[in-house]
Amino acid sequence: MNLFDELGGQQGVRKLVESFYPKVLNDPLLSPLFPKEISSTMDKQEMFLSQFFGGPDLYTSEFGHPRMRARHMPFTITPIHADAWLSCMSEALEETVDSELIREAVIERLRVSAYFFVNS
Repeated sequence: MNLFDELGGQQGVRKLVESFYPKVLNDPLLSPLFPKEISSTMDKQEMFLSQFFGGPDLYTSEFGHPRMRARHMPFTITPIHADAWLSCMSEALEETVDSELIREAVIERLRVSAYFFVNS
């Protein structure tokens, strides 16, 4: 079983995304990096996370290779931003995933990416 399945498949990933983005938009450090109309960002994040956690290649089939570092380069991202992003994700996981082991596995998997985007 992979993280996608452990999270509850597509529904579980969507639930996580829907819990995560209100936290991002309420974070004074992160909110300026995101559009106010967040629905398309949420849809892309759901597609990406589904793929990232071992589910269907939704993001790649629609948008091509993720090239996530390149897509994030226009934004100034510091280690403090990565920490804030991971904190929002941790809170969303607390709300949506019962298993502490799964929450920890997800954060560990995302920690690498969060710090990979740091460019400043």
